[in-house]
This record gives sequence, C-alpha cells and structure tokens, in this order.
Amino acid sequence: MKKLINRPDSAVDEMIEGIVRSHPDVKRVRGFNVIVRADCHDPEVRKNVALISGGGSGHEPAHAGYVGEGMLSAAVLGNVFSSPSPSQVLAAIRTVTGPAGCLLIVKNYTGDRLNFGMAAEVARSEGLKVAMLIVGDDCALLGPDKPDDGSRRGLAGTVFVHKVAGAAAAAGLALEEVVAEATAAASGVVTMGIGLSSCTIPAVGKPNFSLGADEVELGLGIHGEPGLERVKLAYADAHVDALMESIAATFERQACASGETTSAGRRVAVLLNNLGGTTAMELSIVARRVMEVLRRRQYVLERVYSGYFMTSLEMAGVSISLLPVTDSVLDRLDAATSAVGWPRAPCRPPLPSSDACLMAAPSVA
Repeated sequence: MKKLINRPDSAVDEMIEGIVRSHPDVKRVRGFNVIVRADCHDPEVRKNVALISGGGSGHEPAHAGYVGEGMLSAAVLGNVFSSPSPSQVLAAIRTVTGPAGCLLIVKNYTGDRLNFGMAAEVARSEGLKVAMLIVGDDCALLGPDKPDDGSRRGLAGTVFVHKVAGAAAAAGLALEEVVAEATAAASGVVTMGIGLSSCTIPAVGKPNFSLGADEVELGLGIHGEPGLERVKLAYADAHVDALMESIAATFERQACASGETTSAGRRVAVLLNNLGGTTAMELSIVARRVMEVLRRRQYVLERVYSGYFMTSLEMAGVSISLLPVTDSVLDRLDAATSAVGWPRAPCRPPLPSSDACLMAAPSVA
C-alpha cells in the first residue's frame, strides 16, 4: 500500500485537522468528527433550517467539502467507509439546529440509516425539530421489470440534493418546504458509475476487491459493492453508452410514473463525478460522449458539472448523475455557496454541438 498518511488509525483525524486549518469558514466540534459552519451560532444563521449530512470518510470532498453558506450546516465523518456513530450525528444536530429545525440528508446504506435515525429520535425527544431524507439515486440494480424496492444505494447524485436543499434553506424556507424541495430532487436524480480499479482502505492495507487487467465493473457502489456486471474493457464511448442506457431507462420510467409521455425536450443537469483516480483527460472524454448521447435523445442539457464530488479513495472510474430541472431548480443550483467542494465557475448551459465550440482560424496574409 502506497499512501501519503502517517498511521492508518490517525488518518481521518489528521485529515479533519487539515481541512479546518485550511478553511477558516468551518470549524470542528471539539471531541467529535463533526465539521460545522464557523458561523453556525450566529442568530441570523440559526433562523434558517440547518442541513446535516455525512457518512464514512474516503469520499472527499463529500461530505466536509459541502459545509458552507448555501449548502450544509454540518458534516459528520465516520472512519473510512464506515458510518459515523449516533453520538457523532447527535453532536452535529445539537450544535447547528435552531428554532427552524434541521434536515438530515442520508445516503441509502444500512449503517447510515440506522445511526442517523437513532440520533434523530434522541434529538426529537429533546425537543428539536428534525426531519430525515434517505437518498437512493443508484439505478444499476433496477431492471426494466424490477420495482424500486427501496434498496437503491446513495451515490454522487446526493450532492445535487445538498445543493438544492442548501439553497432552499438559505432562502429562508420553512423545514417542510426545504424537505419538499430536497425530496423532489432526490426522487428525480439518477446515477450509475463504472470502476476501472479497486481502492485500498488504509486500515486494511490491500484492495477491497479485484478486477482483471482487462475488466471493468458497471454499476458498483461507492465502497466497491458489486455492481450490475463485469465486462471487458472497451472504448470509452461504448462504456458511456452502456451507462447512459441504464440511466435513461430509469429516468424515463420515473418520468412516465409522474405523467410525462415523452423525454424529448426534458431539461436536465448532469454531474460527472471522478471516483478518485481518473485523469482530467478521461473525464473530458466521458463528458463529450454524455453530451452527445443526451443530444441524440433530445434532452435539453442546462448544466454540466465535472470533477471530484463523491470519490472512493483512489478508485479509477466515473459516475454520471442526471437530474431533471426547471427554472426554480436551476435557481437553486446557481445560487451562491461558500462550500469549497461545489464548482465556482459561472453557471450557463453547455454549447449544443462541437461545431458551436469552434472559432474561425486567423486568416493568413
């Protein structure tokens, strides 16, 4: 194992120290692996709904990178790929929750559901207003005839939910209204990924699964959980097409369930997530194909976000998240945030074709 760490048992603690010392807008709650907004005790800030998320470490910038004005109020960090304990979650709730209450945004994994749920029950018994939303955006294990039975895993699409809910809370909406907007985003977003390599948990010291030299895994989870299938390595376009076929099928099935008769003209935002060890070159090649597939399917692509959003340590691979949008959802995505993990580039629709990206060459005298 080659990693720039000191000791496996101190890696998370030292990472947290590096985060809070580098970014003065956030603080650590003493004695807990909880990162909060530095202004979380400001009376004006506490008038708004607080947002809390978290999970195992190793997915950076999730979740600490999304703490800031306009996104999360607090992030709770467990050990690498391990859910934080109920006491850690409860410390976050007690620290940032004011009269407006708080919303826990939880990815759909058993440990996270149980531990965040137990903390929420204790906090409610103390008189705090606490709502909890489970996000399961993974479509890998949903076949055409398989109903959504609640087993879909939480993936990088959760970051869209953070952004929409964070902007709604910053706008001063009540808890019920923030929950409604977050639920709509969570219900609409669809994600699937591809892994080209495994990753190594520092405390384990060896890869947590193995792939053959010519194998990739479609639809794996962010902890390396088994996906839809293992296939032979092929051209990038072929793998993107396979991912987009599953994503579009689920996306369109959800649209039909909500009463829409066609996907043509549907407005969407895309989040292209580097799982940790993918080059910028590869991510741009994937982005090119995703945009082409959406154009062919007659979607209206309003926003593209590309980079590190929810990683799996050093795993090579990408995930693709598709979110249906309206003008009001775009307002939430475009709203300002101080969270360091969200892109700061100007928000505008991508260009519709390769030709539209070209500039005339200079004339030669």
